[in-house]
Parts: sequence; C-alpha cells; structure tokens
Amino acid sequence: MRADYTTVKNYGESELIIQKSRFLTFVKRAETEDEALDFIQDIKKRHHNANHNCSAYMIGEHDNIQKANDDGEPTGTAGVPMLEVLKKQGLKDTVVVVTRYFGGIKLGGGGLIRAYGRATTEGIAAACTVERKLHYLMKVTIDYTWLGKVENEIRQSPYPLKEISYSDGVNLFVYVPVAEAETFTAWMAELTNGQAGIMSASSEFLEFDS
Repeated sequence: MRADYTTVKNYGESELIIQKSRFLTFVKRAETEDEALDFIQDIKKRHHNANHNCSAYMIGEHDNIQKANDDGEPTGTAGVPMLEVLKKQGLKDTVVVVTRYFGGIKLGGGGLIRAYGRATTEGIAAACTVERKLHYLMKVTIDYTWLGKVENEIRQSPYPLKEISYSDGVNLFVYVPVAEAETFTAWMAELTNGQAGIMSASSEFLEFDS
C-alpha cells in the first residue's frame, strides 16, 4: 500500500512576465496518466493561439510515469526544467502546463530554463501543496458506561474522531496514522481496562497543508 506522500491540493494557476513574454502556469493533481493528458489537452485548446504549451507530469507511487514536453521550445529548455521542479519538491500525481505567449525578445537557453522553472514553482505555490498521510479508521466498541471517559480522552488526543454510532454498545470511529495503530490500541485497552473491542474498519488518506 502507498506510503505518505506530497502532492498539490488540487488546482492552481499563475502568470509571470519575463522580457515581455507571458508565462501562464496551470497545475492540477492527476492520479492517472489519462487525467494528466486530458488536462494538457484542455489547456492547449484554451490557449491554442499561444506559441508554446509546455508540460510535465509525475504519476504513480514510485514516480514510474514521468513525462516532459518542450512543445517547440529548444530541447531541454522547458519540459525538463518543469519536471525537475516537481522532483525537487517531491510532488507525486501532479501535472503542470506552462503556456508561453512570446513577447518578441529571445531569452536564450539558460533564460528559458530559468523562466520555465520559475513559472512552475509559482504555479505550484498557487495550487498549494498537501501531505497525504495514510490512516486507519479504527473502530472502538465499548459499553455505554465507558462513553464519557473514552470520548473525552479521544477528543483531547491528536486522533480525529470521525463519528459515534449507538446500538447495543457504542462504536467510536477514529482516524489513526498507520504507524501509531499499535500505540492507539494499547492506549484504548489501558483506558478501558481491556474492555474495548478495537479493530481497523478501513484505511484512507487524510490531507494536511504542507
């Protein structure tokens, strides 16, 4: 199962003017290559009259899909520096498109590399980044006599309480980081003198601003 990772919050865009050229950056989370390609094509359609729509993306748990496209800029001056920014920031499942409207002044190879890298960095900042951390949704089953104590302790803990359901007993559903599952289980057992039923109901990623 995938470990904790960093990605963009969802969507962001920014604009940068360098030597009269406009660099418009569009950033989005994409969990499959098809999603990334659809996003790139959408930007190209919206800016079909631009001089260049350069792109880069990294997809997959182990960054197994990495692509960069210079879209007519000199080889290695656009897509690659964009991809390098994604790598440097450790972003997964992220696609970036930088649209350039040429302003009449040539930037040279080094200037283009710096421009596309800076544009990508600013676009990512606009989209914001998040840490996605894998949690177990732990189900804690207790008798009603324990509810006040257990609920109070959980609400004061760093573990988010998702919900409480009531039947013959009480079920509390709590998000616990995977690495802390054993610690949480031991804590609940100690808190209830071993009278709590504790199990993992499911697992999912929670997002935290980075």
